[in-house]
Amino acid sequence: MNIQHHKNLKLHIFYCSNCFDGDELNSLFGEEAGDEHKMISLPCSGKADLLYFLKAFETGADGLALVTCPKNECHYLEGNLRAPKRAEQANALLEEAGMGGNRVTVLPMNGNGIEEIVTKLKIFREKIRGMS
Repeated sequence: MNIQHHKNLKLHIFYCSNCFDGDELNSLFGEEAGDEHKMISLPCSGKADLLYFLKAFETGADGLALVTCPKNECHYLEGNLRAPKRAEQANALLEEAGMGGNRVTVLPMNGNGIEEIVTKLKIFREKIRGMS
């Protein structure tokens, strides 16, 4: 069994630029000692392509989160409805490659604001830490 131990945890966070200000999320989420995260702004979460996800893992990501607009509130009609399907595809490919599934998550915004997203990202970070 080939188990990889990562000294530092690396998360990529893709987000719809119509949801919120990425700088605000970046400052609220923060990094834990030794960990890092990369913020990637998208014009719409529907633009998150499977190839972007795979490239993130190819360049060292341990986990990937995609923050979308609230359901039925996409500025481009249905972009946020495509996002979960692409996350499922990425997780299936990661599972097939032996990295384990559930390394990609979709976090839709809702009426509770950015603080809830930050909380969910911290929970996701700990879940990924347990997998790495």
